[in-house]
Amino acid sequence: MTIVDTPILALSDRRRSTADGVHMLATRYPKGTRLDTHAHREAQLVYAAAGTMQVTTPKGRWLVPPDRAVWVPARLPHAIDVLADIEMRSLYFNPERLARDANRELASEFVVRVSWLLHEAILALFDGRSDPVRMDLLIRLALLELQQASDPTTFMPLPQEPRCRRAAEIVLADPTRHYEIETLAQMVGTSTRTLSRLFSAETQLSFKSWCQRARMAAAIERLSVNESISMKQLASELGYASFPAFSHAFRQVTGKSPTEFVTAK
Repeated sequence: MTIVDTPILALSDRRRSTADGVHMLATRYPKGTRLDTHAHREAQLVYAAAGTMQVTTPKGRWLVPPDRAVWVPARLPHAIDVLADIEMRSLYFNPERLARDANRELASEFVVRVSWLLHEAILALFDGRSDPVRMDLLIRLALLELQQASDPTTFMPLPQEPRCRRAAEIVLADPTRHYEIETLAQMVGTSTRTLSRLFSAETQLSFKSWCQRARMAAAIERLSVNESISMKQLASELGYASFPAFSHAFRQVTGKSPTEFVTAK
């Protein structure tokens, strides 16, 4: 793993600006780009103003469509995969700035739904104006908007125990399939009872619930990168016999129907 001097090295079209205790970076990344596992000396707020990315940390995978941003604490190992061409906006905060302005504990990673106000504040920081008073107010506003509760609906917890991790990776390789835990247990060399216990202990979800979340994460990814896909087609691709069955499962994980989720974006 690499500890990267902030801000992270970017592609040739990078644009940097700085404020008191904060570094900022705007970058375009094409679909398929991977930023391998690394860490920063400063905390990072990663936002895709357009496009979709996936951020992987030791805890799991965070899907980040344009209506969400991910908070990455300082020195936390993470990798980024670009799922659709993105316009990335990153803010890097040194510890002193966070201690001064953050009213929330920010020691763990989380995804937050980006409000209209947070979206506009982030974009305004990159509009080329360098008034230090204005920049300071915008940064404080962005930190204030982060005080809202995190949104776990796009998070996939990843188990660490080797057998359970192998089983999880098999499911994630094709989450559209319906997997029997007995079959997976044989594939990874353990008993059904042990694998079931490991999933519950390592992910805080039952195996069935974890697989359902994997399918919903795949659904959110497809909705994010292909806005023209029909709900019936998506339900069929994910292995559901009907759209109502898919919609019910989607609501169980996200609290919204697929149509409501798309509209909320």
